[in-house]
Amino acid sequence: MGSKEKIKEQMYFYEDKLAPEFDETMNMYDLNKRIKVVFDELLTENIKGKELLDAGCGTGWFSKKAVERGASVTSMDLGQNLLNEVSKKCESKKVIGSIMDMPFEDETFDFAVCSEVIEHVPDPKIAMMELYRVLKPGGVLILTTPNKFWFFSLKIASFLKIRPYQGLENWQSWSEFRKNLVSIGFRIDALHGIHIFPFVVPFLNPIIDLFHRFKKPLGPIMVNLAARCVKD
Repeated sequence: MGSKEKIKEQMYFYEDKLAPEFDETMNMYDLNKRIKVVFDELLTENIKGKELLDAGCGTGWFSKKAVERGASVTSMDLGQNLLNEVSKKCESKKVIGSIMDMPFEDETFDFAVCSEVIEHVPDPKIAMMELYRVLKPGGVLILTTPNKFWFFSLKIASFLKIRPYQGLENWQSWSEFRKNLVSIGFRIDALHGIHIFPFVVPFLNPIIDLFHRFKKPLGPIMVNLAARCVKD
């Protein structure tokens, strides 16, 4: 298999290989923490009736929450298998498309949510540029992605075969993540971390929750990065 074919296979791993079982493989503690961070900490304004893009929607958990908040939600991912899972959770517009080249006009959305997606493409910055493009002036992007500081943990988990995912893994560091957002043109309103250490041992989750109060000063060394950005 050539390099291009291999990259495509990795990009489509979640659509082609995992979609029906994706929810079963998820760590629900991590998922619920990210939903809380996105909607309770970073996207606190009234989104009722606003156009919101769930970019790389996966099986639809973030779309579901946005619909519950009253937004007009567009759920986009690479294929119909994932979008079928979204349909089980909420009523939203379903669109097949790649975050590297989204099938939307410029300045379409008031808000965009993109959680743990940009690391699964060949060039995360291109995906970030696309998110900027489809937002209206003044539009808000809520973005989360793994922190490259913890990339060694991915290698360990893969070696021990305790992580079922085989997609692309292009993680960014705190400084790279921030630099890319600013260079694209975003104004960063908030930037912090999620999880002080990996969430693989459930009885330690209360400690992770305790350290969440230090999410800003400890952000550069936390497991995931989270940003609220505005297109001025």
